[in-house]
Amino acid sequence: PGTVARALPAMLPRLRRVALRLARSADRADDLVQAACLRAIERAAQFSGRGSLEGWVLSILMNTWFNHCRAERLRLGQGQEEAADVLVYDGPRAMEARLTLSDVAAAIDALPAPQRAVLLLTCRDGLSYREAAEREAVPIGTIMSRLAAARRALAHLRGDVPE
Repeated sequence: PGTVARALPAMLPRLRRVALRLARSADRADDLVQAACLRAIERAAQFSGRGSLEGWVLSILMNTWFNHCRAERLRLGQGQEEAADVLVYDGPRAMEARLTLSDVAAAIDALPAPQRAVLLLTCRDGLSYREAAEREAVPIGTIMSRLAAARRALAHLRGDVPE
């Protein structure tokens, strides 16, 4: 428990950025971060140490958010679903989704390292352009240029833009 509690303060800025994107309210984001941190401390013994501690805490934050949304739908009477609707498995659609995800991951991996890094910092990690510029030690304009090039390359691979 002590290791997790000591590591949490360094994670707070990223946790809050993610929570703000999810909750779209500073108060709700703060409540979400607090709940996730409390749950991480309570369940510290469950962290195996094999993966990233920050990734583990982020997954707790996401699960806490999903549970909150599910509970909110139930409170509003929107949680009732027909079992047949929930239990239907659409194999071809699931396979298509997996293939699409695989294609996107391969396309991102094919990007030049500077473009890939900026894309992941801003889109996956939720960093602002300024934060990404500080992390990469380059001007903000360089971040914007690399991100635009990465987006163009991905759009080209999808066939969304002419050559």
